[in-house]
Order: sequence, then structure tokens, then C-alpha cells
Amino acid sequence: MSSELDTAFAALADPTRRRILTMLLEDDMAVTDVAEPFEISLAAISKHLSILTRAGLIAQEKRGRVKWCKLQPDALRAASVWMQGFGQFEPVNLEAFERFLEAELDRPAETCPPSTFPPAAQ
Repeated sequence: MSSELDTAFAALADPTRRRILTMLLEDDMAVTDVAEPFEISLAAISKHLSILTRAGLIAQEKRGRVKWCKLQPDALRAASVWMQGFGQFEPVNLEAFERFLEAELDRPAETCPPSTFPPAAQ
């Protein structure tokens, strides 16, 4: 379980991947449609999609000649259960999570803090 959580949280750490997840909340998308709003190469988008797939957050399937991406409905369940163990978090409400992601993506990048976590102990 720990390895799965590590993989999921590592995938969520990147803002591009969080934005992709937000896009997939709306509907399944072709890889080329996922790549369209980003100013990075299709190869870079494919790498992000591979990371999200390995983390179990999305699924990819080929339909004809087109590769499609789909959000996995229970993708964040393990992370939600883990956070609930601290007693400080409510169960993840995916609609609220979507609103949070949309709000974060609407903020200019320069106003986002580089990290909200304290530095690791050395």
C-alpha cells in the first residue's frame, strides 16, 4: 500500500499532471487533445500520461488509431483513506477537489508558493 501511495503522491506533485487530471474530470480525451493546451511536446505529454497511468490515476486505451485517456473513478481512494487516518481530513469529495484544482490552475504561476511542505529533516 505504501508504494502505491508514494506513486500516487509523486504523480500528483507535478502541476502539469494535476492539470491533466482536471481536464479528464470533464470527459475522456484523446492524447492529442490533452496535449493541445500545453506548450510542451507531445512526447513530454506522453511521459506525464505514462506516470499518471502507472500511478493508477488514469487509464489509456487505443480506439482505432487514437489513444484515449480516462480518469480512473476510484483513483484517489487510497490516498483519501490514508489522509483520513490522521483524523484531520475529511473524505475526499471529488467535486470539491475539482473546484480546488480549477482554482489552483487559474492562479498565476508566480503567485504559487514553490512548496507547501516544510523542509525535510536532515
